[in-house]
Amino acid sequence: QVQLVESGGGLVQAGGSLRLSCAASGRTFSDYAMGWFRQAPGKEREFVAVLTRSSGNTYYTDSVKGRFTISRDNAKNTVYLQMNSLKPEDTAVYYCAASRWLGLPMRNINYDYWGQGTQVTVSS
Repeated sequence: QVQLVESGGGLVQAGGSLRLSCAASGRTFSDYAMGWFRQAPGKEREFVAVLTRSSGNTYYTDSVKGRFTISRDNAKNTVYLQMNSLKPEDTAVYYCAASRWLGLPMRNINYDYWGQGTQVTVSS
């Protein structure tokens, strides 16, 4: 069992930055790929970024490439999402998730544990 708790969301103006954190507890943190997803009102939850378990590679959805960076600190059992140049369309509830997949987990179904989410609101 893995417990995930996100923090760092808030209200920011367009062009601003936020850093989301996701603290994990329970099983061995380094055994999991860690991902970030988001869900805007009236829309389905969508993939944002992942840091793979096996190689530590990162992958991003096209709309955030060059603006968002996912990273992890295994000593602190924490994964981060640095979000720069934020846009109003980035407004959503952001979720972190843990996956035991060895490959590239990009779908909701690939993930075993989810946090409760943190709201990010970008004003224009």
